[in-house]
Amino acid sequence: MARRYDCTDATDRATGLREAASAVRRGELVVLPTDTVYGIGADAFSAEAVSDLLQAKGRGRGMPTPVLVGSPNTLHGLVTDFSEQAWELVDAFWPGALTLVAHHQPSLTWDLGETGGTVAVRMPLHPVAIELLTEFGPMAVSSANLTGHPSPQDCDAAQEMLGDAVSVYLDGGPTPAAVPSSIVDVTGKVPVLLRQGAISADELRKVVPEFEVAN
Repeated sequence: MARRYDCTDATDRATGLREAASAVRRGELVVLPTDTVYGIGADAFSAEAVSDLLQAKGRGRGMPTPVLVGSPNTLHGLVTDFSEQAWELVDAFWPGALTLVAHHQPSLTWDLGETGGTVAVRMPLHPVAIELLTEFGPMAVSSANLTGHPSPQDCDAAQEMLGDAVSVYLDGGPTPAAVPSSIVDVTGKVPVLLRQGAISADELRKVVPEFEVAN
C-alpha cells in the first residue's frame, strides 16, 4: 500500500522525506514534486529500480531516464568532458528548469536505458526535491505520468495514474507550472537546444552566445 505525506506540514514532511529516502534505498519508487511537474524517482544506480520506473510509466528503454541531483558539485562524480560553457549554464540556471545532456563517467555502473554514454542531468528548484536528493544522492527521475498522458502538476494526478506501483508519495501541493525543463546537449563543442521549455533560447544565449537550436 502506497504511503502519502503532506509536505506542507513540517512533521509530515520530515517523516515523508525519511520514508522516501528509505524506500529508494530499498529499490522502491517514490513520487516527488519539482519546479516543473511531479516526478517518479528511483535509485539511479539500481538497474532493477530504474527498470521498475520505466515499467510503471509504460515507457521503453529507448527513452532513458534523466537524473536529478541536489547540488552542482555532484556533477564532478557523474559527468566527464564538461565544457566551460556547460558550467556557465549551470551557474546561471541551476537550480532550475534546465536539463543538460553530457557524457557520463565511463566508470559508472548504472543502466538508465539506451543512453549512448550520455546522461540528462538537472538540479530542480524545489525544496522538497532538493532535501530528498541531498539525503539520498542522485536519483533517476522522470515525469510521474503514464506514457502518453499529461505530466501531473499535483500529487492527486500522479497517484491516480501510478497507484501502488509507487511506495511513497511526497505531496508538496501544486507545482508552479506545467512547462517542462529546457534540454541542452553539451556533449559537443557548441551547446545545442534539444527542447525549449521553461527557459527560452534567448535566455540561454545571454549566457552562452555560441548556441545552436536542433531542427
